Amino acid sequence: MKTAAVIRHVHFEDLGTFAGPLSQAGYEINYHDIGRRGMPDPARPDLLIVLGAPVGVYETDKYHFLRDEIALLKARITAGRPALGICLGAQLIACAMGAKVYSSGHKEIGFGTVQLTGNALSTPLRYLAGIPVLHWHGDTFDLPKGAAHLAATPVCRNQAFSIDANILGIQFHPEFDPAAGIEPWLIGHAVELGAAGIDPRRLRDDAKAAEVSLPGKARLMFGEWLSGLSE
Repeated sequence: MKTAAVIRHVHFEDLGTFAGPLSQAGYEINYHDIGRRGMPDPARPDLLIVLGAPVGVYETDKYHFLRDEIALLKARITAGRPALGICLGAQLIACAMGAKVYSSGHKEIGFGTVQLTGNALSTPLRYLAGIPVLHWHGDTFDLPKGAAHLAATPVCRNQAFSIDANILGIQFHPEFDPAAGIEPWLIGHAVELGAAGIDPRRLRDDAKAAEVSLPGKARLMFGEWLSGLSE
């Protein structure tokens, strides 16, 4: 059985709808919860997934585990092994490849579509065209050298990128499972929402509406990406 090592920072930001396609593709899922379990071997897992967290890549003095994750991703990318980064994970991949990560100056939190680039139309991200996805970030990054730019929003240019078939960074949250509910996010990020002046009731309503289209399209996107990975 293939293995997928998943670095998780907060309990409610998990694989969500991506868990199903991973299992169907024959992967054994192993979570590595920061603070409870050490980092995975950079080369051993067949797939490495780094999930989101409410911290900045540049806060390594405050959160030392970020240094370990950057080193892990550098080794992983150098070895040409498959890796997926979501939100913080995408920013960590960008950093590991020498790109700058920094505050965008505003919070992009809520549901909305992304603008796919021409590069994305022949990739699995095409399934997300016109589909409202969850955004939850205040940082952004420069595009890594050699990366294909895949998606943007009006307030954040770099929403997704890829390096060949094996490396994918996604700033937004296609894995969010509306059926599981957004309540843990609203509670866990209550201070951030209050500081940004965002009404959780709107997020709750939009999450309910996302049940119609997001899960199915996200599973198609991720399943196709998995099928295209190379050794």
